[in-house]
Amino acid sequence: MKKQIWRYFKHIGITFLLLFIIAVIFGLSIGAGLHYGDDPKRLILEKEGPYVFYKNDSVLQVSYLKGNKDDGFYTEQNDYPIHSFINACCYIPLDDTSFDFTIDPTIEIPDAIYADGEPIVAVSDIESGYRAFRDFLINSHVIDADLHWNFGRGHLVLVGDFVDRGFSTTQVLWFIYKLEQDAEKHGGTVHYILGNHELKVMQGMYEASSLKYHAIAAILGKQQHQLYDHQAFLGRWLGSKNAIERINGILFTHGGLHPEIANTGLDLKSMNDLVRGNYRNIYYPKPSKSNATLLNSNRTGISWYRGYFKEDLQQEQVDKTLELLNANAVVVGHTLQSKVNRQYNGKVIAIDVKHPKDYQKYWPVTHSEGLLIQDGVYYRLYDNGKRKEEF
Repeated sequence: MKKQIWRYFKHIGITFLLLFIIAVIFGLSIGAGLHYGDDPKRLILEKEGPYVFYKNDSVLQVSYLKGNKDDGFYTEQNDYPIHSFINACCYIPLDDTSFDFTIDPTIEIPDAIYADGEPIVAVSDIESGYRAFRDFLINSHVIDADLHWNFGRGHLVLVGDFVDRGFSTTQVLWFIYKLEQDAEKHGGTVHYILGNHELKVMQGMYEASSLKYHAIAAILGKQQHQLYDHQAFLGRWLGSKNAIERINGILFTHGGLHPEIANTGLDLKSMNDLVRGNYRNIYYPKPSKSNATLLNSNRTGISWYRGYFKEDLQQEQVDKTLELLNANAVVVGHTLQSKVNRQYNGKVIAIDVKHPKDYQKYWPVTHSEGLLIQDGVYYRLYDNGKRKEEF
């Protein structure tokens, strides 16, 4: 009897073990991970900022957070004439570092087409991970250890979703802002292509944001949606960005290109104008067909589309859309991959990988990847600085 009971529980144990192993393998295959710890520094708000708002038509107000949860929080605020160049500093509690930059009151819409043959480094879906982003750029020699631009006349393309799901959103955005200025001084260009999560924060959809930013808004005396609305400097800056660009014959957009775009006849400028005009509008699918719905909805929009990986597309459909926009290939983020890869005869390059998180511990440990295009050759970039040619 005892042997039968032992055999019974032994079989149950083996069965549960096998099911557990299968579940782990399946989870790893779809990018799942075990979150097992948080750094308490993630909630340090001392020196958080700057948060910059248009006080009125002639004044910019710059605020930094001060204090702590024991003694209370307050803001240090200064007003500046709206056309002033303002010296600013952004602090990173994670490793007690900071970087300086200048707030330039001028915000301009960038070009959508570039053709100069210079090298391109692209990365996407950083999701508020300042340290992973910074270290990847250092090891890829885009910047040096002192955060100075080191990529000459090259193009750094940020393919969306650099906000949400983390505790360093403000630091990441100001870092991109700084990189833009530094690159321009050396003849290079930083291209910030907006993803669906940039649109979400501009639209007040904060389900993926850390509660840290709810607290920050409260300390500033604002609602969370005001952090990136049209009265916020970063909100206006985000609203100026493109959703799609062509650089040296390669398209860059966060989600992808729905096959019906090939029937619109729209060029890149028209597409960006139509999408930019709807950045702050929540655009769910509608029964009536229009170019606005096609390009902006959360199913077919260029910042949302997942059809390259979730639909049974034909090569001809991919090619037709690229031909309309005079492109050889398209680089996308948005849909998680196990590694940077090329699909559809090399015409679709997917670069969304799971980057390490600031302040959070996960198993298995993840590693950043990106893309380098140089002299017509495609390289898979690793976070240790190594590269794989023609992956």
